Amino acid sequence: MTKLDLKFITESLIDTFLSAGQLSLDLRDKGLTKEIKSDNTPVSNGDLEVNKIITEEIKKITPDIPIVSEETSENKSVKDLKNFWLVDPIDGTYDYINNLNEFTINAGLIINRQPVLGLINAPAKKRMFYSYGDGFAFELSNNKVVKLECSNKSDKDLIKFVSYSNKLKPEIEKIHKELGVEEYIRMKSSLKFCVIAAGEYDGYVAEPRACEWDIAAGHAILKHAGGSVTDFNNEEINYGKKDFKNPSLILKSKNII
Repeated sequence: MTKLDLKFITESLIDTFLSAGQLSLDLRDKGLTKEIKSDNTPVSNGDLEVNKIITEEIKKITPDIPIVSEETSENKSVKDLKNFWLVDPIDGTYDYINNLNEFTINAGLIINRQPVLGLINAPAKKRMFYSYGDGFAFELSNNKVVKLECSNKSDKDLIKFVSYSNKLKPEIEKIHKELGVEEYIRMKSSLKFCVIAAGEYDGYVAEPRACEWDIAAGHAILKHAGGSVTDFNNEEINYGKKDFKNPSLILKSKNII
């Protein structure tokens, strides 16, 4: 593969992500059509329309790199993928279809099984995050671009985490105690990665759950902002695993690495 211009690829997709975000809100305002998939999770016409917009633009910019999306079967049966896109057109579909605000639009580029760029738009929050290398992670909000450095909290003595549940499982509670977590708040979708990258929270812990398209973009953004993403054994996360299943996860900001 020829050397990729990651900055160009990322910046070329920002307007598409913003447009897809606006479309997701417009479709929701009009009233979504919803179905239940075979895995018993919901999907809406908004998921599918956003997926179409995102994947068509990615194909134009990187035509030789396969795309694996949550909402299509394309390329999911290909073995030994090393270089590919992971797309989750709507992460947090429950929030999306129930008029809540923490859903996100996601794409991460994987090269040699590692995330090298990420884009996440949280349209209802009016927050767009992206990154394309170490030290090059940003948030676009209110027409201003802010560099993400993962340690901008005002209260650096209080360790605050995000969690996908209000009630912690014993294994996660144990890790929280080991890391000195004093507060945690429930948060949906890949927005968890972004608020840690922005220095608003310090970390996140999860047992094996969800799939690679749920975390790839956020992994890139948090890592490029100076944070870390490992499993419970402090091993790095590789992509292209069987069935694209996630291992355990520990996200950390600069404050606790």
